[in-house]
Amino acid sequence: MMRCVGGHRGTFVALVFMLLGPVAFLSADARGLPYSRENAVVQAVKKVSPAVVNISSEYEVIARSNPFFDSGLDPFFDSFFRDFFDPHYQRRYKGQSLGSGVIIDGSRGYILTNEHVIARSAKIRVVLKDERGFDAELVGAAPDFDLAVLKIETDGTLPAVGMGESDDLMIGETVIAIGNPFGFSHSVTTGVISALHRSVQAAERTYRDFIQTDASINPGNSGGPLLNINGNLIGINTAIYSKAQGIGFAIPINRAKRVVDDLIRYGEIHIPWLGLFVQDLDPQLVHYFNIPQGQGVLVSRVTEHGPAQAAGLRAGDVITAVGQRGVTSTESYHAIIRDYSDGDVIPVSVWKNGTAHVMRVASRTFPEALAEDLGYEALGVRVQEVSTALRHRFAIAARDGVVVTELRQGSYLQRIGARPGDVLRKINEMVIRTVDDFKAAVIKYRQKESAVLLIQRRNQQYYVTVKSDV
Repeated sequence: MMRCVGGHRGTFVALVFMLLGPVAFLSADARGLPYSRENAVVQAVKKVSPAVVNISSEYEVIARSNPFFDSGLDPFFDSFFRDFFDPHYQRRYKGQSLGSGVIIDGSRGYILTNEHVIARSAKIRVVLKDERGFDAELVGAAPDFDLAVLKIETDGTLPAVGMGESDDLMIGETVIAIGNPFGFSHSVTTGVISALHRSVQAAERTYRDFIQTDASINPGNSGGPLLNINGNLIGINTAIYSKAQGIGFAIPINRAKRVVDDLIRYGEIHIPWLGLFVQDLDPQLVHYFNIPQGQGVLVSRVTEHGPAQAAGLRAGDVITAVGQRGVTSTESYHAIIRDYSDGDVIPVSVWKNGTAHVMRVASRTFPEALAEDLGYEALGVRVQEVSTALRHRFAIAARDGVVVTELRQGSYLQRIGARPGDVLRKINEMVIRTVDDFKAAVIKYRQKESAVLLIQRRNQQYYVTVKSDV
């Protein structure tokens, strides 16, 4: 009997060769044995597919229908028919939107998707991979982030995706997209990360900090998961760039997590309040403040006793970065701030008196007590709820809304002819019935550059776009 003595490798190899023969040292292919086809991508898809859902939403479309001509009218006549025949010749029909979503909490039935998938929807239907269908409730939506959270009620726990990290993504690493492109359920595409921190212009909105990938993302894929090779969620696929060919975009999951937390807790995004106002820099200001990189935003005003004042910021300081992200404009400043939650301590890089400083600002929820003053500064109005006395005084016909009682001298509304007694009915999509509604809208839209107001005077209603004065 042979044995391996003293750990001699050659003796051991000879023993194995004698016992098993030369076939032991041939590849699986040479021996006619198949390779395992269940690679990492297959395993990831198998793990996550049950958590990917099909979303169909139904909404009403109202289109003008000319009683004599369908198209080609001179604009004058088109205006004539619009004024004299609407709404009698309006066509109403149901529109449908198809998209994808991913279950992020199986025990509570929460599903993450894109906001544009369910926008304007009156009814949302979710279908699981096992073909069970559910009516979904909209928990909250964030149009600026193109994210929405849905909820479905089930008897048991649903399969959910595992959360990954998007802060350590690498250019070139493999990614997997799952969704329902063009209605083809649970289609899988693969690719690599092409770039990070991309900005994408879609319609009238700029989306920032996207993941760019060459994995195909088409209509219907929107809202579905972007996975890493381990099957963990690193992004939400977003088909918003109509000119993209061979280019896909996804919202980083770390950015989405903060949005999801707010939507579940409040039904909307809570933007942290720092208690300061900023304006863009022009070349003269850059030269005046001697700013080395020539970029940043000027602090134009600091709220008394607010977080920024407590941290040491003053009017005239220049904010050059928030966290690790450079600030180039008021738009980029507000976009970066929206990525934080109220209560976060936010590091703000400041150019102050010719030297660089980092201030740590303990953000807070915007104080409701300041909302009416902000409405006066930003929109130029003070309002009261409709009362019997105000109805008689201004001949008010509106049953809902708040009455404009004061206009700030020089404000846009004052310049275009708004006057006390006008009734404010809506701010953007928010219906205004009470002063509390007005304050909530002012707080919600305080970082918007403009707002669309619906104003009623007696029986006439008109929309006005007002650019914020702060």
